[in-house]
Amino acid sequence: MKRLAATSIVACSTLVLAACSSGGTSAGNGAVVSGATFTMATAGDPGSLDPSTAVQGNTNLLLSFAYDTLVHTDQNNNIVSGLATKWSVTPNAVTFTLHQGATCSDGSAVTPDVVAKSVNHTVDPKTKSPIVGVLVPADVKATGDNAKGTVTLRTKKPSQFLLQSAVAIFIVCGKGLDDPKTLAGKTSGSGPYELTDSVQGDHYTLVARKGYTWGPGGSGTGDKGVPAKVVLKIVANESTSANLLLGGQLNAGIYTGADRRRVEHAPGVLTSTLPDGNGEFFFNQNGGRPGADPAVRQALARAVDLDQLAKVDTQATGKKSTGMTTLSPRPCKVDSVSGHRPSYDPAAAQAALDAAGWKAGPDGVRAKNGKRLSIRVVYDNDFGPGTQAGAEFMADAWKKIGVAVDLKGMADAAWNDVIFKSGDWDVSEVPIGVSLPSQLLAYLSGPTVPKGTNFAGIHNDRYDKLTAQAATGSVANGACTTWAQAESALFDDYDVVPVAERTQLVASKNAKVVIPGGLAQPTMFRMLKG
Repeated sequence: MKRLAATSIVACSTLVLAACSSGGTSAGNGAVVSGATFTMATAGDPGSLDPSTAVQGNTNLLLSFAYDTLVHTDQNNNIVSGLATKWSVTPNAVTFTLHQGATCSDGSAVTPDVVAKSVNHTVDPKTKSPIVGVLVPADVKATGDNAKGTVTLRTKKPSQFLLQSAVAIFIVCGKGLDDPKTLAGKTSGSGPYELTDSVQGDHYTLVARKGYTWGPGGSGTGDKGVPAKVVLKIVANESTSANLLLGGQLNAGIYTGADRRRVEHAPGVLTSTLPDGNGEFFFNQNGGRPGADPAVRQALARAVDLDQLAKVDTQATGKKSTGMTTLSPRPCKVDSVSGHRPSYDPAAAQAALDAAGWKAGPDGVRAKNGKRLSIRVVYDNDFGPGTQAGAEFMADAWKKIGVAVDLKGMADAAWNDVIFKSGDWDVSEVPIGVSLPSQLLAYLSGPTVPKGTNFAGIHNDRYDKLTAQAATGSVANGACTTWAQAESALFDDYDVVPVAERTQLVASKNAKVVIPGGLAQPTMFRMLKG
């Protein structure tokens, strides 16, 4: 599934599952167990393990066991210590003071120069890292000061989210930093675990490093109950994963489909939800397609009962949409949706089409200047059954106001090609998975496909003006409010129609799991007696 901005951060809030069981009974007796093995299912093989090119959630989950980041996020999306114990922020720089005594998995020291070299390798254009220019500013440069024990990330222009960007940068050290080509199949980090065994398509085994004490809040692998070994098992079928979890062969898994409810209410299972991007639909405004007509966009948006669509599309597992940025660390939490979400009014939808000259023909389908109001609705089959049901729900509503609808489901790769290359679509749900409002700019403004990534051909002057204003401000001085106003401008013009925030269910058994932003904090894990 393609997530906009190819974000490597796939969740928002920290999951401390032992504190929020929704199962029938308590999982375990609460007593922690040291020296145990933690086994978790992942839906796909992580592929290349090079941190600088990792995009998939499965890959980043594995890497978060073996690599440190300078800072982490807590359960409230606040920035907390990681490899750095403290930091200071200026408009275009962040200086981090590193933990003294941190070492790489090969025993070498993690110095400011090492950290700087790792960051600069990631942002080097030759590396072609997909997070650069999206999660990390393209012009960032790192410098280390070994004498002071600090490393500074600096940009040429003010960068209001530079600190938050550090959450996404895995720090490579040791032999892997000297020879990055080796990173595809091995780990070379300062994190709490080291990869010791892997069988592609089956499992990956990591062993805890002795003496690791620089996890979040000063936690370490020697803390009571922290797993001695971690096994990430590839389980592509969600039903199989659910069976293994309920049978005690797994300690954790992530569920989005039909097995979600079965797992959620099972005795002894601890559960919590995490954001999975937004459910929202877009209109193709390129090349004179129907969506280029504001009246058509308004009619299509108001003809659909969005509250009911949210239930259908997310299979009643979604949350009320509050904005276009939902993922960790989400420094901007201002609600941009309330008061700007289209209201359900089929009569107003028909009146808008009448006023714009779209008149119903003998067959009930509207036409204007001899052209029928026909739209092609495409959806990605890999998004799950809710997406298909949602597309059918919208198509039914649109037919009732005189629109001919061609509904087309397709595989993930084909859907990506249609949305981002061929442009042969009129309406589609395009999941958003970003943590910073600035990450949306290239997709909601600027050059259109194929020259750019503005896939829907949006040209909203108010959005452009407000985002330019927001980019020059600071979070502390109200920039987030301006970013939210910019998003609201898109909703007001029916450029984007927000439906709901999607969620995933994370379930664990005989273990407490802490996974903020889709990145594990394993020194906060606890194995529990059954």
